[in-house]
Amino acid sequence: MTRTRRIGGPAIALAALGLALAACTSAPQVAQLPPPEVGVAPVAEREVVDYFETTGRTHAVESVELRARVSGYLVKIAFKDGDEVRPGDLLFEIDPRPYEAEVLRAEGELARWEALKRKAEADLARNQRLLPTGAASQKELDAAIASKGTADAEITAARGSLEKAKLNLEFSRVTAPISGRVGKANVTVGNLVEVATLLTTIVSTTPMWMYFDIDERTVLQYRARYAAAHPGAAGAPNARALAIPVEIGLAHETGYSLRGVLDFIDNQVDTATGTMLARAVFENRDRRLTPGLFVRVRLPIGDPTRSLLVSERAIGTDQGTKYVLVVNAQNVVEYRPVKLGPLFEGERVIREGVQAGERVIVAGIQRARPGVTVKPQDVPPPGTPAAAAPTVTTVTTTDQH
Repeated sequence: MTRTRRIGGPAIALAALGLALAACTSAPQVAQLPPPEVGVAPVAEREVVDYFETTGRTHAVESVELRARVSGYLVKIAFKDGDEVRPGDLLFEIDPRPYEAEVLRAEGELARWEALKRKAEADLARNQRLLPTGAASQKELDAAIASKGTADAEITAARGSLEKAKLNLEFSRVTAPISGRVGKANVTVGNLVEVATLLTTIVSTTPMWMYFDIDERTVLQYRARYAAAHPGAAGAPNARALAIPVEIGLAHETGYSLRGVLDFIDNQVDTATGTMLARAVFENRDRRLTPGLFVRVRLPIGDPTRSLLVSERAIGTDQGTKYVLVVNAQNVVEYRPVKLGPLFEGERVIREGVQAGERVIVAGIQRARPGVTVKPQDVPPPGTPAAAAPTVTTVTTTDQH
């Protein structure tokens, strides 16, 4: 006799639960992410000159406002707006005919009094000759002397009037007093010009001045250098004696393409700012500089020194603290606070925080974290063909349960 045993529902449920618990005890299979790729560059060590950097404005050495010195109708403009002019070049002409007539009148007046003087001299000589004989009286002699004196005085006045008339005639021709570039004409032909009417302006173009403010500490450093180079000297007689080169960069440039020399330092410190007004002079033979340009300025301070430099791209900011991320020999990222120096040819001088030869991250900083292992790729230094950007591999995983 065969007996069949039936397994009830509770037993089946317990078996299924056991299988489920056994399956959950094994860890899910998750794909491992590769280390992020970053671009690195070594900390360079080079001779670097420390610079004082600021901003300034260019100014013309000579600037003239041409104003009318006589009144009259404008009959000629002898230049085009923006022309280069030289001293003596005719720019404007005011109708000269009234002044020519005044010159003729003054010449006639002078000639009349010169004739009266000759008559007075003849009368005086005759009376002096006849007075001893009694043919002329003392009264007639005195009158002749007075007539000659009056003629002398009137001749002097007439000569003054003639000179004034000639000056007014000369002033009807407005000429350039300096070499430079002329502005636009403020008055057109046919208009009545009054005395002191502004006709145009002229600014010199070569050389060119550039004014800027320099802090008193830097000025004292320069003077100390001069004293060390000239033992026994009482001090620099003027700013030119310091022989400080000045470099400027224009608004469309990243570097400093123009070189001049310090020409002037003011005689007192502005107590409100702690700075002194300074001026540099540039030859400007190529006419690149015009008055009023905004420029970046730098002056060398001290002799070249060995300094550490990194790319500006490597520097980050953490709540006001500047830092770089260094990749060590094990390709692990390290956080390094740094003390920055000046910018030098596109790279930043580092005073403290790194050592020469260490690798700093210059590309892919956002993918790196302190303590994380990365895959570094060398980035060529500035001025060499750019390397291909590091390839970033993205892996998407799905947990299987």
